Amino acid sequence: MPPLFEEIDHQISPLGDISLRRRKIPALGDRDIYEVKLNDEFLMSSMFVDAEEALADLGLAASGKQQLSVVVGGLGLGYTAAAALRDSRVSELLVVDAIETVIEWHQKELVPLGKELNADPRNRYILGSFFELASDPALNFDPNDHSKKFDAILLDIDHSPTEYLNSENASFYSTENLANMAKKLQPEGVFAMWSQNLPEASFEALLRTVFPEVNSHIVSFYNPFMNQESTNSVYVCKLA
Repeated sequence: MPPLFEEIDHQISPLGDISLRRRKIPALGDRDIYEVKLNDEFLMSSMFVDAEEALADLGLAASGKQQLSVVVGGLGLGYTAAAALRDSRVSELLVVDAIETVIEWHQKELVPLGKELNADPRNRYILGSFFELASDPALNFDPNDHSKKFDAILLDIDHSPTEYLNSENASFYSTENLANMAKKLQPEGVFAMWSQNLPEASFEALLRTVFPEVNSHIVSFYNPFMNQESTNSVYVCKLA
């Protein structure tokens, strides 16, 4: 019988100990469940991907363009990136992650979506801090083209606009740095962001200081551990 739990990889990252684990929960069937843990905190699980996929679906649906150059901030287990690539309008996808280990998990196909992402020529992994690249006017998500502008930026890194994976990320959530990021978008460009919490009115107000169109979506999904519906949210913003 295969083990019910296996640690696939464990590395030291700039943010601390990060590990990739695979487990089976017999009560939930024979499926493999992949988890990422940073220090003592669970970052993500392949059990709960509805909102990560909805981030791509809702964000890209807000664009009426027929060809899209897209940035995903935060690779994770790859669900947002894979959902974005299912949109045939996407001609280019840059997936930015600050942790080299996470990119290597996909390149080595240690995670379920690694093979799918690696096989798609539209996909490119970018090692770097999304927040630094977004906030600094002198930098670009594409290291090969510092003047490039994008049609959509999809962000899934922090737990929410007020709960940060790294305290240094807090400065991004300001009018100045959101505006710096917005300058990297094409006219009518879209910025969308995942949050584990329900929409926060204060963050919606902050987004409206930069984006003329701001909409919040609640994404519901079944949580078998709680035997009830859970919710995340996706903010979708659009330039004029």
